[in-house]
Amino acid sequence: MAIVDPSVPITSEICERTILALTEAYPFCRTEVLTRTAFGRPLRTLVLGNGPRKVLYTAAHHANEWITSYILLKFAEDWANAIREGGTVFDTDAAALAQTATVYMVPMMDPDGVDLVTGAIAPGDDQYDQARRLADNYPFIPFPDGWKANLLGVDLNLNYPAGWLQAREIKFSQGFTSPGPRDYVGRAPFDQLETRALSGYTEFLDPALVLAYHSQGREIYWTFQDIPVPGARELGEEFARVSGYTLTQPAFNSSFAGYKDWFIRQFRKPGYTIEVGQGVNPLPLSQFDEIYRDNLGILVRAATGLPTAAQDT
Repeated sequence: MAIVDPSVPITSEICERTILALTEAYPFCRTEVLTRTAFGRPLRTLVLGNGPRKVLYTAAHHANEWITSYILLKFAEDWANAIREGGTVFDTDAAALAQTATVYMVPMMDPDGVDLVTGAIAPGDDQYDQARRLADNYPFIPFPDGWKANLLGVDLNLNYPAGWLQAREIKFSQGFTSPGPRDYVGRAPFDQLETRALSGYTEFLDPALVLAYHSQGREIYWTFQDIPVPGARELGEEFARVSGYTLTQPAFNSSFAGYKDWFIRQFRKPGYTIEVGQGVNPLPLSQFDEIYRDNLGILVRAATGLPTAAQDT
């Protein structure tokens, strides 16, 4: 019986329970808590493989993009089961993949915000009421479905030191000048527990690449400020080929202060934002099977790298 059940909206409790169940069922899966949020929810990792190539995948930086958490959890279960059964994942020998790569995952970067959007934080709860007060300053944003931030009202994917001042200028000009459901950059880069924890984890691992899962648009973003990154385009083109997504660049007003941006700037290695699915966030779970099929190849190819440039990508 499958452990990962993408038939119901995920919560931080479901994510926690799922990760712990996977580590119990598959002893070669490992986990640790990087930090706890301002409201006490764990920011937990899930790690598979023991190979020399280290890669880091993240999901749900934005609360109403919670469907992305299930992508990483299901990939972990499918890969782990294939290792146990001597099978393959995306036509790749699962055990050999585990000897080639170590895949570090943070399936839910914003557990507080996810719980608000998916209903684990109910009306009348103090945390709900606090979020409601912040949302009242932005009445044009649907509540809670339009909520992207953490519960302190900071958009976590605008909290990294990679053009942060420019992001601040852009978002302030758009009216996002205070904590709220989306697009508030915080008081300073890394002023949130979640972003500090992920940046520290990234620096400790020094991975060959990062994938940052978001929704929606069926697009792959791979550049930051024209910084040259050897092999990034070639691997991105492979991701586009196996997924059917478009390799492109984000709009200028969305080009700063994200995790992928910071990684490229800091490490000069490939970093990708994957925008899954199509429609209005939060995407319906009816899209999940298609989303997962589209992205399985990306998850595997990111772990293996391109055969002709494995040392660089």
